[in-house]
Amino acid sequence: MALDQSALLDLLAELKLTDVTDRIRVATETLYQELIDAEATAVIGAGPFERTAARTTQRNGSRPRTLSTTAGDLELRIPKLRQGTFFPSLLERRRRVDQALFAVVVEAYLHGVSTRKVDDLVKALGADTGISKSEVSRICADLDAEVAAFRDRDLAPVAYPYVFLDATYCKARVNHRVVSQAIVVAVGVAADGRREVLGFDVGDTESEPFWTSFLRSLKARGLAGTKLVISDAHTGLKKAISTVLQGAAWQRCRVHFMRNVLSVVPKGSQDMVASVIRTIFAQPDAKHVIAQFDEVARMLERSHPKVAAMLCDAKEDLLAFTGFPQKHWRQIWSTNPLERVNKEIKRRTDVVGVFPNPAALLRLAGAVLVEQHDEWEAGDRRYFSEHSMRELDTMNSDQVEEVVIPELSAA
Repeated sequence: MALDQSALLDLLAELKLTDVTDRIRVATETLYQELIDAEATAVIGAGPFERTAARTTQRNGSRPRTLSTTAGDLELRIPKLRQGTFFPSLLERRRRVDQALFAVVVEAYLHGVSTRKVDDLVKALGADTGISKSEVSRICADLDAEVAAFRDRDLAPVAYPYVFLDATYCKARVNHRVVSQAIVVAVGVAADGRREVLGFDVGDTESEPFWTSFLRSLKARGLAGTKLVISDAHTGLKKAISTVLQGAAWQRCRVHFMRNVLSVVPKGSQDMVASVIRTIFAQPDAKHVIAQFDEVARMLERSHPKVAAMLCDAKEDLLAFTGFPQKHWRQIWSTNPLERVNKEIKRRTDVVGVFPNPAALLRLAGAVLVEQHDEWEAGDRRYFSEHSMRELDTMNSDQVEEVVIPELSAA
């Protein structure tokens, strides 16, 4: 039976504690201990030194247990039994912080707070012993189930006409060595115009087998209806897209392409070349975009033949966006929507520095992406309006008819 209020007040008065914090800590500790003892009595079937027919075993001393709470460190005693084991449901095995502090630790971890600062925060909240790096890591391991459930969710109920793919790099320890690990992310725009995080993974490199495996996992979960894939021109990624997402057009990210171009241009000419190429994307319609592209290629052929050759080789991939609604152009001709997501991942992971293993990196990056997905889902604004997404369906239907009707006529 737990102490009633008057008994608790009498105990505090007897201890003569004048410090309010101490009084709260002692009161909390007393309540926890009383609840533990009461549960032990129920399990045993009798209280200490009590004789009853329902008794199943006897007490055999106790073992100490420190629980860190916002009221301070509580020194508790867990009863031991002669036969069987007992652990109070009030506590959790291998956890020495209560749910309030648990929530604080997880939230701080997800916002990129270092383990040392988490330790300072826990102490400031009343847990005198603080919290170790291993304890923070163990607590945050509970995120694994949430991240895994999100990664395995079914994508089949919705079509995703646009899919953005990109990667960023972080450090993790693998086989006792610190190596660079790629965090690959897929973001899709659903048929209703809303953005979603479709999937993510961590691997050693952005190789073709890794990207192929990642894209196949998305297909296995139901990814369908993809009309355009936007990414950089990484060789392994291009091959994986053509293998797994057959039938979808590919848009080469204009931002990544511009970086590639400027890397072969003398520094003094970079601003001029960049400005000239940007005029291609400032045209009002597809016809003028293509005309300006050809004009820019001819112009650069005389002064920068390497750049002109790069443009001509990438023409089809750079201008893939022109086959889609003009209202979508600015959002689909580059992977900029994913750049912001990657920056947030880097901001959170840079605080950690080197992760103990790839699983820990996947846990934190995954939690950040789940958070971003929820933010998009809860937001009122869509990435594209439903009206413009219907226009996309109409354009694709027209393109299909242009191909099919001549074949029928010829027949």
